[in-house]
Amino acid sequence: MKKENNNGGIIVQAGILAAASIVVRIIGLLYRSPLTAVIGDEGNGYYGYAFNIYSIILMVSSYSIPSAISKLMAQKLALGEYRNAQRVFYCTMAYALTVGAAFSLFVWFGAGLLVPPRSVPVLRVLAPTIFIFAILGVLRGYFQANQTMVQTSISQILEQIVNAAVSIGAAWFFMHRLAAGQDVHEQAVYGAMGSALGTGSGVMTALIFMAVMYLVNRRYFMKRIRRDRTSRDDPWTGIMRDTILVITPFILSGFILNLTTTVNQTIFSKIMIGAKGLDEIDITTAYGIFSNKAVVITNIPISIATAVAAAIIPNISSAYARKDKEETRRRVIAAVRITNIIATPCALGLIALARPVTMVLFPQWESLGLASALLALLGVTVIFYSIATIMNAALQSIGRMQMPLVSAGIALVVQTLVLVVLLFATNMGVFALVLVSVLYSLMIFLLDSYFLQRYLKLDMDLYNVFARPLFAAAIMGVAAYGLYTMFEVFLELMGSRSLYLNNLIAMVPAILAAVLIYFFALIRMGTLSEEDILGLPKGSMLLKIFRKLKWMKG
Repeated sequence: MKKENNNGGIIVQAGILAAASIVVRIIGLLYRSPLTAVIGDEGNGYYGYAFNIYSIILMVSSYSIPSAISKLMAQKLALGEYRNAQRVFYCTMAYALTVGAAFSLFVWFGAGLLVPPRSVPVLRVLAPTIFIFAILGVLRGYFQANQTMVQTSISQILEQIVNAAVSIGAAWFFMHRLAAGQDVHEQAVYGAMGSALGTGSGVMTALIFMAVMYLVNRRYFMKRIRRDRTSRDDPWTGIMRDTILVITPFILSGFILNLTTTVNQTIFSKIMIGAKGLDEIDITTAYGIFSNKAVVITNIPISIATAVAAAIIPNISSAYARKDKEETRRRVIAAVRITNIIATPCALGLIALARPVTMVLFPQWESLGLASALLALLGVTVIFYSIATIMNAALQSIGRMQMPLVSAGIALVVQTLVLVVLLFATNMGVFALVLVSVLYSLMIFLLDSYFLQRYLKLDMDLYNVFARPLFAAAIMGVAAYGLYTMFEVFLELMGSRSLYLNNLIAMVPAILAAVLIYFFALIRMGTLSEEDILGLPKGSMLLKIFRKLKWMKG
C-alpha cells in the first residue's frame, strides 16, 4: 500500500473517489425507472417512508464513521504512532458494533412507531443494514486514513450495482411469487420489501469486499505496527472518548443538513395548502419536481466535492498533527482551488443546458418547463455547496469540529425565516424554495470562509482561485449553449422529428466541446499548471496531448 503526501496525490485520490461517486449517482438514476415500472408509485411510496427513516437513523448512527476514523487515524499515522492508530481502529470498530446493533434493534422493534403500517415490514428489512453499514464505515475510514481511496471507490460501485440488480430482481420476485394472488396493495408492499433487500445486499457486498481488502493488506499493517518505536500507548478510554467527541459534531452537522430539507418541505406544504388553501396535488407535484428532479441533478456534481472532502480530511489532519501550519494552509487552498475548478463549470453548464439535461434524465414533457427552470436557478448552489463541503472538511481536520455545526445552524434559522416571509408575502410558490436554497448554500460558504480565515489565516489568491475559473466557465457556458442550439437546428433541418433523440444527439457534442473549451481557457489563462495536470489521473498523457495541441509549451 502506497501513501501519497503531495498535492498531486490528493488530486489523484480525490479524483478516484469523485469518479466513483459519479458512477454511483448515474447507476442510481438509471435503475429508478425500471424499479418504478415493477413496484409502481404505491410501492415507491411505501419504500420512501421506510427509506427516509432509515436515512435519518443511518446519519445519526453510522454515516459519519468513515470521516471520523480517517481524521483520528491520520493524526496518529502522521506522527508514526502506528500502534495508537491501530487502537483507534479497534475502538471505532467497538463503537460501530455497539451503536450499529443498538439502532438496528431499535428500528426493528420500533418500526410500528416510526412509519405507517404498510411500511413497517419494509423498514424491518432495512433494519439490519444499519448494523452492516456501521462496520463498513470503519473499514472505509481505515483505508481513507492511509490516503488510498481505491478500495472505498470500488466498494461504492459494487454496492450500487448489487443494489440496482437485487432491488429490481427481488421486487419482481416478491410481488409475483411471494405475493402472488394477493391484492395490488399487498403486492406493492412486497415490491417495496424487495427494493429494501437490494439496499441491504449492496451494503453487504461492499462490506465483504472491504473485509477482503483489509485481510489482504493486514500483513503490511502489522509489519508497520512492529516498526513503531513510540514509547507511549494511548489509553483505551481516552481513544474512545476522542472517537465520540469527533463523531458527534459530524453527526450533528449531517443531521442539520437533513433537517433543512424536512423543515422546508413541511413549511412549504403547511403554508401553501393549509394557510393559502391551494390544491394539495398541485403543491405536492411542484415540490416533487423540485426535490426529485432539480435537486437530484445538482447533487451529482456536488457529490464530487463530497469525494474530495473525504480525500483531504486525512491529508490535512496529518499536516496539522505535525504542527505544520504552512503545509496545512497550502493543502486547504489547493483543495478549495481544485474543487472550484470542477464545481464552477458544472454549475454554469447546468445553467446553460438546464432544459437539455432535464429532458435526457427526466423526459416527462408536462413538467419539463418547470423542472428545467428550477434547475437553471438552482445551478449556482453547486459552487457554494461544493466549496462549503471542502471548507467543512478542512475545519474538522484542524480540530474545529463545532464550526460547521454553527454555520449550518445559523444558515438554517435565517433561511427558514426568509422562506416563511416569501411564501406568505409573495406568489413565488416553489421558486421560494430555490431562493432559500441559494441563500442557505451561500451563507454556509461565507461563514465557513470566515471561520477558516480566523483559525488558519489563509492567504488565498481570490483572483486565481475563484475569478479565473468563473471567467473560463462563463466562456464555456456560452459556447455550450450556442453549439447545442446549432446542432439541434441542424438535426431539425435534416428532417429528424424525435425531440428526445435530437436533444440527446445535440447535447453530447456540445458538452464534449465545452469541456475542451474550458480546459483550453484555464490553461491559456495560467490557472491550470503542469503540476495540476500531472496530479490528475493519466496526467502525464494529458500533458503530452496539451503540448501537441500547442496549448502548453513543451
